[in-house]
Amino acid sequence: MKRIVSAVPIFAVALPLLLVGCSGSSDGDDAPVQRNPLLRADDFNETAPDEYRVTLETTAGDVVIHVYRQWAPLGADRFYNLAKGGFYDDSRIYRIVPGFMAQFGLNADPYVNQVWKKEFLVDDPVAESNTRGRVAFAKGGRHTRTTEVFISYKDNSALDDEGFAPFGEVVDGMDVVDAFYSEYGDGPPRGEGPYQAMAQARGNEYLDAEFPELTRILKATVTPGG
Repeated sequence: MKRIVSAVPIFAVALPLLLVGCSGSSDGDDAPVQRNPLLRADDFNETAPDEYRVTLETTAGDVVIHVYRQWAPLGADRFYNLAKGGFYDDSRIYRIVPGFMAQFGLNADPYVNQVWKKEFLVDDPVAESNTRGRVAFAKGGRHTRTTEVFISYKDNSALDDEGFAPFGEVVDGMDVVDAFYSEYGDGPPRGEGPYQAMAQARGNEYLDAEFPELTRILKATVTPGG
């Protein structure tokens, strides 16, 4: 079984040094960085509606995800706050494993990724199965969910026993999901596609330079209700 993981913190040492080096002096050189509200993760803690939809406007077309909070309350709350807060805007569908899943959830800004990679969620119990079109958070072990999610291309019910708890499902645009650009393949060590840790550490600068054909999420829009 292929693993679905969020980006590993290989650059945990290098990036803090970069943050220090770019912090500037009292003349306000760091003001553009500090103005990004996504750097304050504690501000994104709203309770999601019982049901809501997120429309992903992508370069391949629109995808509508219907979220049911009762399926996975913590995951639904996190996805709601990230989508509403603009975390997924101008991001990339950076990992595609054909016949398995499509994964996204790294921010365009590496400073934002640095903050959120430590915002772990306790696992939700698995109440629904990872069938085709279902959406769940990626993780690298128990209680390690942060921002990355995946959409199943097939019946991935084998992931249920591994603790991947779906919080929603694609209700419109699964043909768009099928059309996400996949020619780069999986990332190292399984393929030559985007390297998760590098995408986390450098954001869109790395992805756009090395993998310019990736499908892009232009904007995520939240609509409360069913």
